[in-house]
Amino acid sequence: MLRSMMQVYVKGSTEAVEFYKKAFNAEVLCAYDNGKGGYMHSELNAYGQVIAVSEIPEEVKAGNTMMFCFHFGEGGEENVRRAYEILKEGAVECSALDKCDYSPLQFVCIDKFGVTWCVFI
Repeated sequence: MLRSMMQVYVKGSTEAVEFYKKAFNAEVLCAYDNGKGGYMHSELNAYGQVIAVSEIPEEVKAGNTMMFCFHFGEGGEENVRRAYEILKEGAVECSALDKCDYSPLQFVCIDKFGVTWCVFI
């Protein structure tokens, strides 16, 4: 296998790329315009992981059976806090930033694009 990536399809892909860029201190690796104000395909490097973002033509249902998880480990508290502050903006649903059974700092959020995230140390 050459690589794996997390692929999300959203309405407002150009906004989503900037949103995730900020939330995960990410670098845009590539972005291909779809000719309609969105991205046919784009990729961000988020802490060495690729998040691919594309425009979806049909309506989006918030949340689904998929969750993207970022496990930062000890020392990653600031990364978790930054992601939380950004992803909670306009979120459909977002837990509090708190401890849980498996982490001293964690949250789960369905962001404003309908993508579910679990971010923890």
